[in-house]
Amino acid sequence: MIETTPTAERFERAREIYQKITEQISKLYVGQDELVLGTLTALFSHGHVLIESVPGLGKTLFVRTLGKVLGCDFGRIQFTADLMPSDITGAPVFDMKESEFRFHPGPVFTQLLLADEINRSPAKTHAALLEIMQEYRVTIDGVSHQVPRPFLVLATQNPLESEGTYNLPEAQLDRFMFKLIIDYPSSQQEAEILRMHSKQIDLNKRLHDEVATVTSPQEIRDLIALCGQVRIEDPLVDYINNLVRLTRNWPSLHIGASPRAGIALMQSARTLAAFGGRDYATPDDVVEVVLPALRHRVQLTAEAEVEGRRVDEELTALIRSVEVPRS
Repeated sequence: MIETTPTAERFERAREIYQKITEQISKLYVGQDELVLGTLTALFSHGHVLIESVPGLGKTLFVRTLGKVLGCDFGRIQFTADLMPSDITGAPVFDMKESEFRFHPGPVFTQLLLADEINRSPAKTHAALLEIMQEYRVTIDGVSHQVPRPFLVLATQNPLESEGTYNLPEAQLDRFMFKLIIDYPSSQQEAEILRMHSKQIDLNKRLHDEVATVTSPQEIRDLIALCGQVRIEDPLVDYINNLVRLTRNWPSLHIGASPRAGIALMQSARTLAAFGGRDYATPDDVVEVVLPALRHRVQLTAEAEVEGRRVDEELTALIRSVEVPRS
């Protein structure tokens, strides 16, 4: 078991597992390194991911492949305008034989959940995910039902279509550790995708034959606990705190980041350090996750939007204005 080995070996094991996971994923999923790294960082940090991308970039393929590699169950929910909260969480169903109601679990009772086009459903359906994402449980008729761990929500939204969509409320946006913006693959990567996925071979067969399971839910839980043991020195804590607090006073930002953003930066920096085989975090770990951790938690002022400024550009300027602590 991971927890019985010396500290240095435990972090080296974390690095090895991360490399094995990415190696197996690359057998079927080409490119999109930011998506792979961001998703794995969120998974091992008790976080969730909001993905903004156009259709057809292989998000379902990625989650299915990730599930096989991790040895975790995979589920998918297609969000639509008529989707009800009970369609997600499940509901009591009357058992004719026993003459009583029994809880029938919904598709949320899985480990890797792809919430596809989440912004196509109304607020009451979004709210059904809030408790689950934060508390890892579903409460029906006063009874709590725990979802299996590890549990990761990957929600997607299409930035090109606004008709028939509902903006996610700030309370739910804040529940996501990262917002990842996924673009089209490079020319070389797209050519590789064409060669790899144009042979009309059943995906289930390819997952079975070509992709190996390199870890397990129990080992993932052990690694999550290990990531929490990574050291973050006080100067780095102050650096993270300064970054988050500065978003609330930055001239072009109307709404700044909440303390939960600082917690997300702390947790994800620890995880990145563990992926590197280290038991301590560095400023580079923090800088690598600032944009995905903050871009959905801040809002531009009306003037900045009129001037055509972008959130990522403003956050980049903000990062450069804060002095980086020396090791």
